[in-house]
Amino acid sequence: MKLLIINGPNLNLLGIREKSIYGNQKFETVLKKLRRHYHEITIEYFQSNVEGEIINALHNAGFLYDGIILNAGAYTHTSVAIADAVKAIKTPVIEVHISNTFAREPFRHVSYVAANVKGIIIGFGMDSYRLAIEGFIPEIP
Repeated sequence: MKLLIINGPNLNLLGIREKSIYGNQKFETVLKKLRRHYHEITIEYFQSNVEGEIINALHNAGFLYDGIILNAGAYTHTSVAIADAVKAIKTPVIEVHISNTFAREPFRHVSYVAANVKGIIIGFGMDSYRLAIEGFIPEIP
């Protein structure tokens, strides 16, 4: 199985910014743990603060991977273009948010991406990424 994690704007500052919301772990630390725990799965990673680069990453991966885990950050609440990119690709996408977006500002209660994804994981901190990986592992019959 081959998965791609795509993180959007400001998520390169995890472990540094707003620790009360996002925690104190850098994403690279979490990624190393995920790769170690799910050693049988290829987990690749892409982060960008640029909307078009996220769309390009979705297009590039959207027909080659078994799954995409997307934390579009603030673009979740603003980007019709990213929503359209998710809709246009074949690879299933799970939307992830570290914080509980419904416990935050009202504009964060809307996701343009949500209608086009396999599922959404919200509010479990960095463990949200692990839960998303589990969402791509086939169920035991």
